[in-house]
Amino acid sequence: MRYIYSIIKADYLQRTRSYAFLITLAITFYAAYSFVPPPTASYTTLNVVGFKGVYNSAWVGYVSGMMTAIMLSLYGFFLVNGGIKKDIDTEVGLIIATTPITNFEYLLSKMLSNLLVLLTIAGCTFVVSIIMFFVRTSGSSFIISNFIIPYLLFVVPAMVFISSLAVVAEVFLGRKSILQYIAFFFFFGALMANVNGQKNETLAVIIDPYGVRTMTTSIKNQVNTQYHQHIEGVNLGFTFNSKRGFRIFEWNAITITGLFLASRLLWLMLSMGLVYLSSFFFHRFDFKRALKKKAAVADPQLTTPAFAATGINRTLMPPLVTDYGIFPFIKTELLLLVRKGSKWLWLIIAGVSISMLFAPIGISHLYILPVLWFLQVTRLSELATKEETYRLHYFTYASYKPLQRMLPAQILAGAILGIVLAFPLILRYVIAGNGYAIFNIISGAVCIVLLAVCIGIISKGKKLFEIIFFLLTYALTQAIPIADYLGAIPHNNHIIYIAVILGLNVFLAIVSFVVRGYQSRHL
Repeated sequence: MRYIYSIIKADYLQRTRSYAFLITLAITFYAAYSFVPPPTASYTTLNVVGFKGVYNSAWVGYVSGMMTAIMLSLYGFFLVNGGIKKDIDTEVGLIIATTPITNFEYLLSKMLSNLLVLLTIAGCTFVVSIIMFFVRTSGSSFIISNFIIPYLLFVVPAMVFISSLAVVAEVFLGRKSILQYIAFFFFFGALMANVNGQKNETLAVIIDPYGVRTMTTSIKNQVNTQYHQHIEGVNLGFTFNSKRGFRIFEWNAITITGLFLASRLLWLMLSMGLVYLSSFFFHRFDFKRALKKKAAVADPQLTTPAFAATGINRTLMPPLVTDYGIFPFIKTELLLLVRKGSKWLWLIIAGVSISMLFAPIGISHLYILPVLWFLQVTRLSELATKEETYRLHYFTYASYKPLQRMLPAQILAGAILGIVLAFPLILRYVIAGNGYAIFNIISGAVCIVLLAVCIGIISKGKKLFEIIFFLLTYALTQAIPIADYLGAIPHNNHIIYIAVILGLNVFLAIVSFVVRGYQSRHL
């Protein structure tokens, strides 16, 4: 047991002392504030068309708890994912492998450390939700159980499941981070679609790890009973709509049934079962592979040493070429981007890119292109961080004009990659003569690359960008206007939209160059 405690403590402290955790915590505070919008806001987090719930303790507590469970699941997976990979990279796993700790105990400790990190963030949103109750309401009585119950029955089971899912993904998908992200992206989408589209109410409650169906059904029944209506749709999530008339109803929490409690227990048991099952497939940091011996053809030019006993043989050394331009850097960065990852994954990426020639142009712009760019998340996240990761920044920062050559080359290489992948869609817009859409795609590619570079330079890691990029991609595929960085959603004023994106690009570029300049002068 002392081994488990030591791993949990060390892992938890290492995660919570990172820039990614602190910035994620700040984002969470703002998200928790937005979960309870003011009456004059242009959005809602729980939308019942034509009706509006009273801001009592049940409404504020349950909506905050439910939104925390869903939103924290979205980016929490990316925050806690990579614990085993960290032990591999730092070679701490080799030490752990020699201890008496079993595979299950090690994976359980990783799951529990993931859970503690997520519960720390959830605890902050719990406090913020109570504060928002007193800010947003007046005259309603404060009932603490209406805050404790949703966080206990909604948030905790969801966080346990996400914590175990992060461990399982690392065990079965190895160190291929992009495969883990893709699998989680589609799994989360399929899970939410199945919960919302399930006709059997009992089955919907059982397969719902967040309790969404139980809460929305309770609210729907409340409105139908009070106003003799037959509404079917209750949307949970950020919904932007225009102001219109509505009727008021007061909702007083869900009715906790045995089926609902059993579903909570089922997801907890499923999470533990997944971790236990993974322990049978865990490699325990043993990466020995049989090396195939290949008979190499003797080549005098390759076998002759350049440094002979008598001195240096200059004829065997490559010629010295002096080039202080930026183009060799761009070429090198492009090669690093292209050669990263498995070759077969590029076949999938190429297929997705070509599919934009045949899919409806609106679907290609709103869904396929954002997902296609998200598939490059592990490449883009390392654009400006690989020097720090591999301890090469001592050389690169001391090179000739790093701000004028290396950093612009990294930005241009990332933008070129994004534009090339989007070329089939750009070609269709060229044929259609839609220059506005073409400009938006190109500026969107530059924007996401600058965001990756800026966040990478500031945080000196790639985890934070991966979280933000996933949230942006998911929000954009849900047609949320504020997440539209590539012009996929129609906007009322094109000039204002273009000005906002260009202003954001300029801001990210300035911050990137200023911070990188400071870092290069203060090694």
